[in-house]
Amino acid sequence: MTVVNSSLTRLRSHPMATVTALIPTYNQRDLLETLLRNLRRQTRPPDEVLVIDDGSDDGSAAVASQSGANVLEMGMNTGFCRAVNRGIREANGDYLAIINNDVELDEAWLERLVADLEASGASFAAGKLLRAGSVSIIDGSHDEISRAACPWRCGEGRNDGPLWSEPKAISLASFTAVLFRREVFSELGLLDEAFESYLEDVDFGLRCAGAGRGGRYVPEATALHRGSATLGAWNPRKVRLLSRNQLLLVAKHYPRYWWVRLGWPVLVGQLLWGGVAFRHGTGWAFLRGKLDGLRMFRRIRRNRGGSAATVRFLKESEDRIERLQRESGFDWYWRLYFALT
Repeated sequence: MTVVNSSLTRLRSHPMATVTALIPTYNQRDLLETLLRNLRRQTRPPDEVLVIDDGSDDGSAAVASQSGANVLEMGMNTGFCRAVNRGIREANGDYLAIINNDVELDEAWLERLVADLEASGASFAAGKLLRAGSVSIIDGSHDEISRAACPWRCGEGRNDGPLWSEPKAISLASFTAVLFRREVFSELGLLDEAFESYLEDVDFGLRCAGAGRGGRYVPEATALHRGSATLGAWNPRKVRLLSRNQLLLVAKHYPRYWWVRLGWPVLVGQLLWGGVAFRHGTGWAFLRGKLDGLRMFRRIRRNRGGSAATVRFLKESEDRIERLQRESGFDWYWRLYFALT
């Protein structure tokens, strides 16, 4: 491959920086095989590959071992957070690439992300995710979050184009495929295992934002994402966890007396999201998740809570959602949300 980006050349002049690829996996051995093959073909291969097997029963661990990866077996299905945290603890790299098993990486994905972090000094970087099977459609660029504690994977379902092709600073990145400096976890701690799975990346992004740790969106680093390959897009368990974890975000990050300034957008946003869940036949899972969140709320809230700076961040992030929605075409959820709030 001919390298035209000078930052890639700068990367090669710093051979001491090492990368560990962390792959939490639960079944889907065929997808795992594809990803491991992608990693071997990277123009800048990882120095270490850790596959954290979260209780698979389809031979995924054996496939990973045969490929030369180091396998960490959890023994049972413990959830994304615990699996990733196990990998972070045992990784040796200066950079940690967290990659879902349902991702196919462009051959220069890792090289471009490392090069951008080397050049920018940012704390993390994420590339452009495209839908597998429909590569002209965006699966996601980066994340933003509304005051309702409902995030949006920016660009999801939109046609690829200039709006999603500009490098920029970001605050929140999906853990579908992301590269972090190891020092970020040393400073801020590991993923919050109370989240189990889903929105743990939004929680960690809010922690990064509060600590002044910013990231980069690098659209040249592309990957294909099958999306919800493990459970399915509207699997009841997934909906329950999302519904619960939205409330955990409020409990952890919203300031004291948050309901005075944020109560209305939270109510509107959560009810509208519940409407989406009912429309997909998972209304009961949505309600169960809210009950679970309310049971956990006081425990999570104890000695937690954000500040006026958190409120400002939420409003700024929500403003970015509105701008991107306006420029790319409103989803009905966001159209109603902004009309009502």
